Amino acid sequence: MIQYFKFINNRIIEVPSYQNDCWINISPPFNTDELKQLSEQLSIPMDFLNDSMDIDERPRFESEDNVKFIVIKTPILNDNSDNETDTLHFTVPIGIILVGEDVVTISPYVNPAIHSFFNQFIKNTTRISNTSFVLHLLEKNVLIYLDFLKELNAKRNQYETELYQSNRNEELLNLMTIQKSLVYFVTAIRLNELLMMKVKRTNFLKFNEEELEVMEDVLIDNSQALETANIYANILSGTMDAYASIINNNMNLILKRLTSITIILSLPALVAGFYGMNVHIPGVDPVSKDPSAFIVTIIISIGLSAVISWYFYRKKWF
Repeated sequence: MIQYFKFINNRIIEVPSYQNDCWINISPPFNTDELKQLSEQLSIPMDFLNDSMDIDERPRFESEDNVKFIVIKTPILNDNSDNETDTLHFTVPIGIILVGEDVVTISPYVNPAIHSFFNQFIKNTTRISNTSFVLHLLEKNVLIYLDFLKELNAKRNQYETELYQSNRNEELLNLMTIQKSLVYFVTAIRLNELLMMKVKRTNFLKFNEEELEVMEDVLIDNSQALETANIYANILSGTMDAYASIINNNMNLILKRLTSITIILSLPALVAGFYGMNVHIPGVDPVSKDPSAFIVTIIISIGLSAVISWYFYRKKWF
């Protein structure tokens, strides 16, 4: 689907077809014929459009025939998760193509960065340059990361609280999905930061002084997002390791207690086995059906069980 937006009478409105000096947003579902037609109409290399639709495309920038191309990574919710161990979020590319006074954005998924930027852009009553357009989109993308990171941290706290009370596998699996999301975020934010630093260093977009200051602010926000993602990832990794150790320790305690109980219960059976033999036993003669045989057997069994229980208690096996 291709949408065209034009700045007319201090308003940003959607127009039915291409006009000079407009923003073109391309989102699923894609029509190959329309993409080819747009490529020919604006002299955009088809590779730029195809690369933007590749979910594994890395953040980068390049220029060809006065057409500037930038790819950044943006986070989205995983709405198609069929498995409880799938990630909650993953990252997809956004292609930004600058052709003269026109700006083209394309992404393989409908993502919150474009949607949020679109709402901001609609409310904007001042015409902005193409470079400012890119800066605003980069800034909005960083804010989306920060919002998602706050949501992930809130979910992590919730799952940890539930895990304290239940120790079920479900909470551990939920924490694992958050850990996967953080891996995607850390990788994408780091790559975006490297991209923006290269764009600033090479002055790929020909920034003026004011735009350079905005770019510096965006880099600071991106560094904050990267640091936050790393902190959350480290906390979660430590939490998962701690719970793994706790589970192993609890299992060892349970096995130790079961072994102790087995030993204690086996002593009466051992004594009863001895006194159940059809042979002469010193002190009591079960062959002659001595009435004290049962009482002696019970006393010895209880005594041995009490002694070994006291010993295990002193050793803190219970």
